[in-house]
Amino acid sequence: MWGLGMMELALVLAIVVAGFAAWRFRRWGRWMSVELLAVRDQTREQLARLREDGERREAALMERLAEVEKRLLEKPPPPPVIIEREAAPEQLRAAEIREFLLTLDHPDDGARAYFEIHLARTMRTLALVPPAGRSGRALELGAYGHMGPVLRWVLGYREVRGAYLGPAGQTVTKTIWAGGKAIGDLEIDLFNAEKDRYPYPDGHFETVLVCEVFEHLLFDPLHLLLECRRVLDDDGRLILTTPNVVSKTAVARVLRADANPQLYSQYPHAETETPHVREYTPGELSQALSAAGFEVEHLFTETPPGYEGNDWVYELLSRNQFPTRLRGEQIFCVARKRPDLPVTRYPGFLYDR
Repeated sequence: MWGLGMMELALVLAIVVAGFAAWRFRRWGRWMSVELLAVRDQTREQLARLREDGERREAALMERLAEVEKRLLEKPPPPPVIIEREAAPEQLRAAEIREFLLTLDHPDDGARAYFEIHLARTMRTLALVPPAGRSGRALELGAYGHMGPVLRWVLGYREVRGAYLGPAGQTVTKTIWAGGKAIGDLEIDLFNAEKDRYPYPDGHFETVLVCEVFEHLLFDPLHLLLECRRVLDDDGRLILTTPNVVSKTAVARVLRADANPQLYSQYPHAETETPHVREYTPGELSQALSAAGFEVEHLFTETPPGYEGNDWVYELLSRNQFPTRLRGEQIFCVARKRPDLPVTRYPGFLYDR
């Protein structure tokens, strides 16, 4: 044995070292197993506690929700404000205006039907016209023959001109009939209201009516407003009516997705007539008038006959904290010419320039 060589001795030492290492590894492995088991058990305990805490929190939350639901059932929310009332000016001589309008004769059944459909709006508009004063001159753009006679024979304007789309420089005379008798003539000047210079001197009129015309303009609505401003005298009044594209009817149509939000979106039968090109919001109309150097004195909306439904829209808007004012289908506006106000020829909200 003592005669072992170097090779044998080295082999013996390697065996001894390997055995010792295996022994130490087994002891370390057993120690690590114990440690890992302890960590595992501790983690399981923590997860169990977290699960129990989560269940308690969830139970408490469900209990609070049940209390809220019970209170809602016991005491429903208060009713919303249905509509914010709008301030509108007093209607001047409304009964007299209506009585006169009903005496007017009409050239055919179509003209009579149009008159009857728009009678309420016509009366409301004419009741906004100030009495004749300084010059006693008034202009009606888009004259259909209903308002000019009231201006002349009820409201006392001494000179009343009508205007309609046609070849510039021409004038046609329209005889007004009432009760089967001719009561006078109305001069109607032809031109393009959004392109031509109007055939009147500066400051010639004290009142200009633009009724159901603004929504038909194809190219340049500010041209119309600026020409109206030019032919009005200082402090002259512009009476403008147009459909309201954010009315309760428009909102209802959008939500139901069953019709176009414009009050009138059909193409006309006659090629010479222009459809509703763009209907306006009350805010846009106010902006356009301000850009043209007018001061808005009154701007309000009303619901004309035939649009009485869709009142549920007011409740929907109110419950969701949207404005309920200015939701009538018809916009009425009275604006005063202010020579001292600046003019913005192409307001950005209206023109792409």
